[in-house]
This record gives sequence, structure tokens and C-alpha cells, in this order.
Amino acid sequence: MSNLPAGAQVVGRLAAVLRTVSTSMPEGITTTEVARATSLARPTVHRLLSALVTEGFCDHEHRTGKWLLGPELYLMGAVAAERYDISELAREHVTALAEATGESAFLSARRSDETVCLLRQDGAFPIRSFVLYEGRRFPLGVASAGMAILAFLPEESMKRYLANSSLEAEYGPAHSAKELRKKVAETRKLGYAVNPGLIVEGSWGMGAAVFDSSGQPAWALSLTGIHTRFEAERRKELGELLLHHAHELSTKLVKRSSPAARQ
Repeated sequence: MSNLPAGAQVVGRLAAVLRTVSTSMPEGITTTEVARATSLARPTVHRLLSALVTEGFCDHEHRTGKWLLGPELYLMGAVAAERYDISELAREHVTALAEATGESAFLSARRSDETVCLLRQDGAFPIRSFVLYEGRRFPLGVASAGMAILAFLPEESMKRYLANSSLEAEYGPAHSAKELRKKVAETRKLGYAVNPGLIVEGSWGMGAAVFDSSGQPAWALSLTGIHTRFEAERRKELGELLLHHAHELSTKLVKRSSPAARQ
């Protein structure tokens, strides 16, 4: 960020602060926690958050000292939803996956080099994984949704991301560029991604990419649960189910973006 013009640096810092606050919703987050997550000085974070409060992009609870997203973001999001939000179209597929499998089902969206969880629906099986929840972000290649999207990016985009990413320190050796290339190849072969407890031991996930009208992987449907529910024979069944719903949702999105659908 130091090579950017001064104005761009400020925008980048504001964006980093807002993203960090968004991951804490609805509980909120302290100044110190935001500073730690963004690697910015605490006084700098406090000034940025105070400025965001003035403009309505954040709220500050004086009783707890925590910061939360503000009403201006809600209003902007409501306007942007017409173009970007697919939650209503996806909800029936997320619900169907949860009901058919008994696992927790999700919709995640790609945002630059990350995925953000938008929807969660728990199935009937009483033991659940809480690795993923609404608002949780992961880098591409981390968790099954991020791997499903990464694997089906254009080849050059995928290679460039792996060349510039450094995930080992935070997520372990299974997320080195070399290992992620293997996972990309495996995901392309199967059509869906499998996360064998790489984030939390014993918590497995599977994901399938959902494509936009230009054929780019922009979202993912995924399932998570305990490892005993993801044995080899059942993984094939779950993978086929994920691919079915991902294809159906992708088809709906293509139809929605057609000129006839907009008339």
C-alpha cells in the first residue's frame, strides 16, 4: 500500500477497516481488535472509525466501546442488491441442500481475492460445524467454497493468484502454492471441492462453483459437517447434489441477466 498515492492509501485503509468491522457483525469489534486485524496503528484506526461514524458508515456503542456497521451502508447495500444480490434466487437451493443432506448448507460470494458467506441453513443432523457463518471471509483457496471458485477461474488468473498469495503462515502447509495447485487439479477433475478438515480438525466441507452470465465463478454452494458424515461413498453423493444445485442456480442467473428477463 505504501507505493500508492496518498488518497488511494486512505481509501485502502478505510476499506480494510470496514471489511474488518463487517466480519464482527452483529456483536461488533473494539478499536484494538480492528488495529490488530488490519496491522494499522490504534490511533490511526480510531481516527478512521470516527470519520466513518460521522458519515454514517459505522456506529459506535459507547457502553461497550464496540464499532458496528452503520445505516448508510445498509442504504447503499439495498440499492446495490438489485445488481449483486442473488440471495433470494439461491435460498431455495441452500434450503434444499440442508434438508436433503442434514448438513449445514451455505451460499458464498467472491469478492476480489476472498469469499464471503451470505447465507447459512442448518440441516437436521444435531452435530454442526460453525467454521462458516454469515459474514465470514476466507481467501480464495481456503475452505471448500474458496477452492471451488479458485479452481474454475481462468488459468492465468488462477496462476497469478497462487503466485502472489501467501496462505501458509495463517492456514498451514496444506495451503502452500504447491499444495493448492494439487487441490485445483483435484477439484477440476471432480467438479467440486473437498476440504478434509484443513481449517478445523474434524470439520469437513464440500463446495461447487456457481457461474455468472459471463461464465465466471462468482459464487459457491457448500456443505459442512463432521468428518464421519463425509466418508468416500457419501462424498460422491453429496458432490453430485452440489453440482446439480450449482448448475440450476447458474442457469437461473443466466436467464435473469438476459434482455428478455429485464423487459
